[in-house]
Amino acid sequence: MKAVIAIDSFKGSMTSLEAGQAVKDALLRAVPNAEAKVLPLADGGEGTVAAMCAGLGGEMIEAEVTGPLGERVTAKYCIVNGSTAVIEMAEAAGLTLVPPEMRDPMFTTTYGVGELILHAIARGCRSFIVGIGGSATNDGGVGMLSALGFEFFDKNGEHIARGAYGLDSLASISAEKACPELKNCSFRVACDVDNPLCGARGCSAVYGPQKGASPEAVAIMDGWLGRYAEIAKSVFPNADSEYPGSGAAGGLGFAFMTFLSASLESGISIILSETGIEEYIKDADIVVTGEGRIDFQTAMGKAPIGVAKLAKKHGKKVIAFAGCVTDDAEECNLHGIDAFFPIIRGITTLDEALNKENAIKNLKATAYQVFRLMF
Repeated sequence: MKAVIAIDSFKGSMTSLEAGQAVKDALLRAVPNAEAKVLPLADGGEGTVAAMCAGLGGEMIEAEVTGPLGERVTAKYCIVNGSTAVIEMAEAAGLTLVPPEMRDPMFTTTYGVGELILHAIARGCRSFIVGIGGSATNDGGVGMLSALGFEFFDKNGEHIARGAYGLDSLASISAEKACPELKNCSFRVACDVDNPLCGARGCSAVYGPQKGASPEAVAIMDGWLGRYAEIAKSVFPNADSEYPGSGAAGGLGFAFMTFLSASLESGISIILSETGIEEYIKDADIVVTGEGRIDFQTAMGKAPIGVAKLAKKHGKKVIAFAGCVTDDAEECNLHGIDAFFPIIRGITTLDEALNKENAIKNLKATAYQVFRLMF
């Protein structure tokens, strides 16, 4: 009996590979002669770098870069096969790096994201996978692009200030001093939202308030980003501020597409293709997936459903484990997960449930009982 195990992290308790190993241990206890392949799983957001680095044998790299408030922060990224860098923009410009009382997307910058890319280029990377979830910024990616050598000028020929605020004085853009190695680089951007850059569904209106923007600031930044898009189009005629995902991460999606010719892709699709999970699934008898919480949102395309759909393509049975499930989780049964099982085994506090030792113990125990029944 062969199993493929690909479980997303149980945030706050188990990493993807820790959860996968727990299920593998339970399977081998129930079916000693079974074969199990544990693969990393993430959706392009938090945990993507760690999952891919551990699962694909990559090298974890640390770099000191500019944080969202202009301070120096230590960010991690991963190099796989010596030439592919896996980056999470939140390492350099994430909302969690900004204290709640200091959150204001008028002034936060993506400059450190560009520094991370330069750091990876200096180490020989030319292929990039970038997760852009969890940003604290709304600068249209201008900070990142400035670090990469693109220049943004005001009417006096001076460089504009960092942060969305700098866009107020933007008059022209130059690509003449952009890092020359960028011409040989490819960027796959994990983007699971379809917001345009501007308007009622744009990044300022939809995500600005979550980052600390007032209603007045939302309207102002939306206007600045609209003018920025027009100026960018004069330099890059293919610029499209209406393209789905251009508003991701405060306009970082627009910057990647327009200035770096990046492709915006489903995060889980990138991970599944990079880990080569389909080849393992073809030869499996059962596929096991899961995440910390299975609910209606899981069915909307989160990591476990990506695995399930791939498994169903090859007619495989799919089960899932979760820390908890909600009343609307049965929607997942319509999208490839044949059955799911919560692992909490008794009344407990949240802290107790999230304790890593307890979570691994609960997952092993639940999985063991399931496998005893199935096999």
